[in-house]
Amino acid sequence: MQFNKPPLSLDDQLDRLIQRGLTVPDRQRALHYLRHLNYYRLGAYWLPFEVDHRTHRLRPGTTLDDVLNLYVFDREFRLLVMDAIERIEVSIRTRWAYHMAHTYGPHCHLDPALFKSPHRSWRHEERLRALEGEVRRSQETFIRHLSATYDEPLPPVWALVEIMTFGQLSQWYANTRQRRDRNAVAREYDFDESVMTSVLHHLSTVRNQCAHHARLWNREFTFLPKLPKDRPAAVLDTLSFDASRRIYNTLTLMLHLMDVVNPHHHWWERLIGLIDHHAINVAEMGFPDDWRDRPLWAMHRPK
Repeated sequence: MQFNKPPLSLDDQLDRLIQRGLTVPDRQRALHYLRHLNYYRLGAYWLPFEVDHRTHRLRPGTTLDDVLNLYVFDREFRLLVMDAIERIEVSIRTRWAYHMAHTYGPHCHLDPALFKSPHRSWRHEERLRALEGEVRRSQETFIRHLSATYDEPLPPVWALVEIMTFGQLSQWYANTRQRRDRNAVAREYDFDESVMTSVLHHLSTVRNQCAHHARLWNREFTFLPKLPKDRPAAVLDTLSFDASRRIYNTLTLMLHLMDVVNPHHHWWERLIGLIDHHAINVAEMGFPDDWRDRPLWAMHRPK
């Protein structure tokens, strides 16, 4: 079967939405948004307002502002999540590089014995070549200085981590051979190494969704993080173990990591303020009904 539907003009797109029940008091304003926001992109945000998914009929009284409110929330939500992931990533880069350098030397990453045996998704030589490519492309002054000054295949690990992507960092950590080395990093955040490995992998996928401007608000994730079973107590009591594949547990784990990285942060306040400002139904993000009373969120409430 071939796709043979013609593209719709902006006016036709808007007429279709009006036929489906969207209230549009200002046609020119609505056309402006359709001119700059792809109809298909906005489509994900009017889905919650549909009363009949087969016909795409919208709930009576649904306005363009209702749809845009959800769209703007999701855009600001992605930026807030990216802000936390950046700080978490920088912290874990620092801890992994510090431990490995002090335990095995500045160029520990060149020693294949320190990493797991080659398998389909991890080959030490291939990962080194990928990092060599990052070094060649890097415009960072410190990388250029180290490459020009020293006769080494790659800069020392504490410099190299600064040009790794989050995905690369996740892979290097996961494939560090000795469990004690992985735990030396994970224990900084009161996690077991298997939990930290999974959380890093998951957060790298979340970061990629944010970086590519993909919908985050009610997304169902294919790869979920492994949840801790023994500690920390506040995390265990805040997680939702019967949650859907949506983002609530991710945010809970991020809040814990932020508490470790920057105990005086206001990220939680900004997140709650964003949810309240846009009057978001957080059940669509996997939040349990009593989430505000669960320990990690409750401990941040003003006394």
